[in-house]
Amino acid sequence: MSRMSPDSFRRRLVPMRGRDPGEGERASTPLELLFDLIFVVAVGTSAERFADMAAEGHIAKGVFAFLFAMFAICVAWISFSWFASSFDTDDWLYRVLTMLTMVGVVVFALGLRPMFHSVDEGHHVDTRLMVIGYVVMRIPLAAQWWRASRQSPQYRLVALRNIRWMLIVQAGWVVFGFVPMPLAVTVAIGVFLGACELLIPVLAQGGANGTPWHPQHIAERYSLLAIITLGEGIVGTIGSSQGLLGGETGENWSWNAIAVVITGIGLTFGMWWVYFMMPFGTFLQHRPTYGYFFGYGHIVVFVAIAATGAGLHILGLFLDGGSELSETAAALLLTLPVALYLVAIYSLHDVLIGRFDPLHLANMMVTALLLIAAVVLALVGAPISVSLLLTMAAPFVTIVAYEAGAHRWQEEQLRRLAASPRVE
Repeated sequence: MSRMSPDSFRRRLVPMRGRDPGEGERASTPLELLFDLIFVVAVGTSAERFADMAAEGHIAKGVFAFLFAMFAICVAWISFSWFASSFDTDDWLYRVLTMLTMVGVVVFALGLRPMFHSVDEGHHVDTRLMVIGYVVMRIPLAAQWWRASRQSPQYRLVALRNIRWMLIVQAGWVVFGFVPMPLAVTVAIGVFLGACELLIPVLAQGGANGTPWHPQHIAERYSLLAIITLGEGIVGTIGSSQGLLGGETGENWSWNAIAVVITGIGLTFGMWWVYFMMPFGTFLQHRPTYGYFFGYGHIVVFVAIAATGAGLHILGLFLDGGSELSETAAALLLTLPVALYLVAIYSLHDVLIGRFDPLHLANMMVTALLLIAAVVLALVGAPISVSLLLTMAAPFVTIVAYEAGAHRWQEEQLRRLAASPRVE
């Protein structure tokens, strides 16, 4: 039997000295993909609970709880992903600490239902289990940063600042979760701590340029999470359509049920297509100082994707008779997140490329007309299937314009960007 090469057992500790931002063929690792799947469980739970609360008529409370949950989910995922892009060693210690972080994600996800229930009851916001999950996530992440501080002299100060500010803000979340306080005070402190979370990269490293993150790798990481989250929308659509399709027997199909399924698949495909028309990796490669805007701006994108899935679920419940919402409200809860998604994608594109594309304004005007028509038709009592199909068509306005020639403008701007001095 031949001896296996040392490379077959690449689990010895590797010095955490920082990855090369110009490294070729940098792709997401299997561990990162597994990490994303754990996170999407939390996204799916949040979308499901939001849909249930909205279907019961508790829209404002559902929106509040959903936005709070999604913000926490996205910030935790962003913190890990940017660290991994800069310092991933893929040795046994890195893997074990990542596994412990994933345990925290599971605990956090288990705390989502109590939090949504407490908001629905209206007495307080029960975030105890969510906060415990955050603590479990952040202790191993702090250990990862400590390792980087010891083994990367160049990034020692940045690493120690990240540890300091992350733990200070985490202490605030512990107080937030375990000290009883009036609801208004809870909301105020939650907003303040959320703002502090967004400021950690600025306080620790002055934005996104303090660590050796890889532009193409970061862009791929975000795109993969977008894909998985979009997939949750299809899962939600299928789940919410079971009653419409006759349950386990599959009988009693209706045009409305078919429209929900078609809309779910069409919207998912259209939103995916729009996202991947945007060469975010190339943008970041030439404009790395915009990494902070790209990273946290994607919170809006992920919220919109998850809310679209929830909107499809709500429409399924509405058509199945399990909702107290009007047809107009049910239609709005799908059209609004689709509009938010497209506005967020256009905003990211135009800011990163450094130019406003006039065609985007024309596209958005046509898209707005479609979405407004979908809501108006629901308001006047037209079949909900018509509103669904109009909403599904919204992202395809951008797709058709791009494929019909708008891609040439983007290609021209990319050439201009490549020829200009790199913005550090």
